[in-house]
Amino acid sequence: MEKKGRRSFIRIRGPGERRPEAPARDADSLREEDGAVRAEGGEPGERTRIVVPRQERGGADRPEQDIELREVRYGQTSRGPYLRVVPRQRRFTQVGPGYLEATRMASIPADAVGRYLAGFKRAVIGSPFATSQAIHERLTKVKALPIFSSDALSSSAYGPEEILIVLALAGSGALSRALPITMVIVLLLAIVTLSYRQTIKAYPSGGGAYTVAHENLGRGPGLLAAGALMVDYVLTVAVSVAAGVAAITSAVPDLYDVRVPIGVLVVALFALGNLRGVRESGTIFAAPTYFFILAMGTMIVVGMVKVIAGDAPGSLLHGAPPREQVAATQGLTLFLILRAFSSGSAALTGVEAISNGVPAFKPPESQNARTVLATMACILGFLVLGVAFLSTRYGLVPSEKETIVSMLGREILGKNPLYYAYQAATAMVLFLAANTSFADFPRVSAILAKDRFMPRQFAFKGDRLAFSRGIVFLAGAASLLLIVFAGEVTRLIPLYAIGVFVSFTLSQSGMVRHHRRLRETGWRAGIAINGVGAAMTAVVAVIIASTKFTHGAWISILLMLALILLFTRIRRHYDWFEKAVQVEEGAPPSGIPATVPAERLPTREHVVVPVDTINKVTLAAIGLVRELASRATAVHITDDREEAEELRARWEEMIPDVRLLVIESPYRAFVAPMVAYVGSLQRSEPGVPIAVVLPRFVPHHWWERPLHNQDLLRLKPYLRKRPGVRVIDFPYRLEE
Repeated sequence: MEKKGRRSFIRIRGPGERRPEAPARDADSLREEDGAVRAEGGEPGERTRIVVPRQERGGADRPEQDIELREVRYGQTSRGPYLRVVPRQRRFTQVGPGYLEATRMASIPADAVGRYLAGFKRAVIGSPFATSQAIHERLTKVKALPIFSSDALSSSAYGPEEILIVLALAGSGALSRALPITMVIVLLLAIVTLSYRQTIKAYPSGGGAYTVAHENLGRGPGLLAAGALMVDYVLTVAVSVAAGVAAITSAVPDLYDVRVPIGVLVVALFALGNLRGVRESGTIFAAPTYFFILAMGTMIVVGMVKVIAGDAPGSLLHGAPPREQVAATQGLTLFLILRAFSSGSAALTGVEAISNGVPAFKPPESQNARTVLATMACILGFLVLGVAFLSTRYGLVPSEKETIVSMLGREILGKNPLYYAYQAATAMVLFLAANTSFADFPRVSAILAKDRFMPRQFAFKGDRLAFSRGIVFLAGAASLLLIVFAGEVTRLIPLYAIGVFVSFTLSQSGMVRHHRRLRETGWRAGIAINGVGAAMTAVVAVIIASTKFTHGAWISILLMLALILLFTRIRRHYDWFEKAVQVEEGAPPSGIPATVPAERLPTREHVVVPVDTINKVTLAAIGLVRELASRATAVHITDDREEAEELRARWEEMIPDVRLLVIESPYRAFVAPMVAYVGSLQRSEPGVPIAVVLPRFVPHHWWERPLHNQDLLRLKPYLRKRPGVRVIDFPYRLEE
């Protein structure tokens, strides 16, 4: 008697059967006879038949499933023994006709080396997350603030000092101009923040400056914004890590000669932390950032209290005279003031980060991102203004031996454990500034990949739902910079900050166009805010480029132009390829043979072909499959169910005689589920030869190879290792 439904066990008890008094026995005491199973030592006629439900059996839509017997049990009410049957190493579950879902077991490599590497990866970055878990990996406002704001907040430790360093060129008397310049920078911060709040609301899908500029100003400005952001993110990692390592080597001079290996190791640790997932990286890096905010805020509050109480050299309304006299080497000109303004504006780097990562927030994403952006701007404005104000009230002069924030801490807190904790917090946040880039660079590169300006692999999420390829690429690029520039901050700083102000200018200019185009509520105020902000950030970008060009800024500009060229070439190639392989609806290319009747085929071979979409490459491979065998299965592995259903509808219309099997891969793996499916065919169809046709596009140029066939190239060696599987390489060439 067969039971319907998804039951894990079934018992059949004969008439008059009584419940035995014997205790439950282990499955090892059972043996199989003629398709039935009975207990050892029982009566010959007492057998319990195991019935596997219909949907659990092997077949065309469902590969064979392994089962195992766990134990013999005795029912409480039915008074009879039953055998419990549980799935073992189930690799697929049925979702619908021609639709399977790969389990976690099917996402683990089948070979010993692959399993070892997968185990090592799990030990290092954790177990893989299913795609459905993405909503649970999003960030709360508390965790998002340290992840996306560490770069901006860390600039409060050096932004005001950069202003003082430039003003000192005009003599110690010019240092009093630092506070008015800082006020203008905070005003610019407010304008940029208001602008990006509008950007987040208008473009909740993320992308920030690139998305705004691309949609409103065109492809060229959009790519310029993307290139500027990516260069700035790489430099942020290199500069932040180099500055943190410099702080360490200052305390331990013996480590100076190994500063580059230390910097590369720190970059690797940041990459590892972010590969563990956005939420976990937020947990790891949140405490140091909040500790810095607390320490710096405490120092400013205590310093303000001392100023008000009259315990400081200066008063609330008047600054203190400089402690040291500095000889002027330049006049206090407008150009020098603008230069000081541009140097201090480095405090704004990282403000755009939140607009790029809106999808990482918990719902409501847009509102939460806007709240975090406003919170970050308020904290940053308070810290920058506080440091600049106290610097003038204590008459501090920049020095090569000690930073301004260190002088303030020592003067206000005293040289005690509280001061050392304050310094430790400052050093940690300088390191953590790099984490903002690790949060944003992969997201920008993923958006570019979806728009076909970067290799599409950058749009794929890794085991922990992070854009792992972008993280690894960023770590490699930053490490290369540290090696090339010997980990010296002074050599890296001139390359820094120009990119972010180029993106600021393009983003706000794009928002002006956005307001004029849509004319939503408050569009006139939006145009005024974004217009002023675009003009001010453009001035800063020009000043940075002109004053630092010969000191290394030309390298940043050259890298931006090189990235724009690279983006353009990649998009041109993808556009050409898509057009060249495109198949019109209902009109397959001529020359594709019809299905060969089964009686004319000399073999019972079952041919499998992995397919990604319907194009000329796919149809040419199907043509080969039709000539080889009458039993053929096209396999499409995806993590997007809606996209898979669209492909199925089109497939049934254009290629109805070849069965399409969709395998949903919740863990975003391709190779392991494909190998598992081939293995399941071998188990469910013993004696039937299996052939796998691998259709691959043959590029014309070497640089095009990373843009195609990457999954198939990884799959091929695994299939070749399987006995009884014939791998057929199917290269496809197109006219250039």
